[in-house]
Amino acid sequence: MVTVLDTIANAPRLRHPEKAHKPDQDVLRKPDWIRVRAPVSKGYAETREIVKSHKLVTVCEEAGCPNIGECWDKKHATFMIMGEICTRACAFCNVATGIPTALDPDEPARVAHAVKQMGLTHVVITSVDRDDLADGGAQHFADVIRAIRAATPLTTIEILTPDFLRKEGALEIVVAAKPDVFNHNLETVPSNYLTVRPGARYFHSIRLLQRVKELDPSIFTKSGIMVGLGEERNEILQLMDDLRSANVDFMTIGQYLQPSKKHHPVIRFVTPEEFKSFETIGKTKGFLLVASSPLTRSSHHAGDDFARLRAAREAFLRKSA
Repeated sequence: MVTVLDTIANAPRLRHPEKAHKPDQDVLRKPDWIRVRAPVSKGYAETREIVKSHKLVTVCEEAGCPNIGECWDKKHATFMIMGEICTRACAFCNVATGIPTALDPDEPARVAHAVKQMGLTHVVITSVDRDDLADGGAQHFADVIRAIRAATPLTTIEILTPDFLRKEGALEIVVAAKPDVFNHNLETVPSNYLTVRPGARYFHSIRLLQRVKELDPSIFTKSGIMVGLGEERNEILQLMDDLRSANVDFMTIGQYLQPSKKHHPVIRFVTPEEFKSFETIGKTKGFLLVASSPLTRSSHHAGDDFARLRAAREAFLRKSA
């Protein structure tokens, strides 16, 4: 049994106490480069109707993604499986925390039907954390992957998973279902974990990504972080090195946006020029692909990015031959 004392003892120490979350802190005004238009298009309405008619949940809505208008207009959506209630309470996340409901055995079929109806060539599947389940929801992920494969065999599948912390054998179940892309986000640098991602362990997440490659080298691996949470530049560069040591193929970097005054504050808005420099540095460190911009999110342009990722691997293999 893990106690609160165990959690505190094992958590990384906060190097910058002044970064700690202050609920009454004013929300910084968004700069022009982070502003997006409200979703009003016909395509957005059609995607919303498909999602609602299949009684599905999307992270686009739950996390308040700024790109929802653009993505839904193109009939792109990231489905969030295993309910709307998360067992963890990360300081950056707008998903509700509490006691989840039982898994819906019909959900894999409904997701697969929606993917087919939307005509998706690439789909992203994510979930809430389900620490209450013996396998963390690994078998449910595998069931969704296989249902999509049966309904639309040509659709490529990207998954964005929890860390399956202390769930022995869970990762192996998911990898055996052979998703095309396995994404697990680090979210932030290690010094921020105590305040931003207290239920997780940084080096466990690094090891999870490394283990995917050991189990099946053909699966693309991916991870992402948010910036503007008080991290230092050198910490980001070290995190890049940690991901490359785990042979991660693709990294995303985007601006953190504070969902409400109850969440971790935005310490600063990172400029587009800084994002561009992170992209350049990431490529020199050996990532096949780096997506870095203020509005970059894990699943933003995921289909286009997958095509670029596959082309980058083929080019690398030809060069190495």
